[in-house]
Amino acid sequence: MVACGALKGGGAKKPMSHRLRVIFEQLEAILAEHRPDAAGLEETFAGQNPKSAIAMGQGRGVALLALARAGIPVLGLSPNEIKKAVTGQGHAGKGLVAKMVCARLNLKKVPEPNDITDALAAAIALAHRLPHQKTIGKAKLR
Repeated sequence: MVACGALKGGGAKKPMSHRLRVIFEQLEAILAEHRPDAAGLEETFAGQNPKSAIAMGQGRGVALLALARAGIPVLGLSPNEIKKAVTGQGHAGKGLVAKMVCARLNLKKVPEPNDITDALAAAIALAHRLPHQKTIGKAKLR
């Protein structure tokens, strides 16, 4: 692990367009600083709350745009694939995923907020998949 953290949208009282722009700008800065070879994004999961699913989709769209502008290939990962890569079980709970992320990355405590653990789990799943992946989209992996 090189770095981890959670992006802040500038406050819940701000318009969605403002929050998405702030997230986009933060992500572009992170991508420019760290220049990853590839990115793994969890596939959209609608769950029970359509309003949350829409907000997640908007955030995912901003992330995809920032990654595309940086020329970084993206690999979609299912929630079960991420859990299985980290814990060995495709239906593992969040607690077990967090515990295994900490064990694999030698972290002394679970990062907060939970989104950080989710992102680190996706990175671990991406690392598992990359040796077997020749290309992502039209981009060849190095």
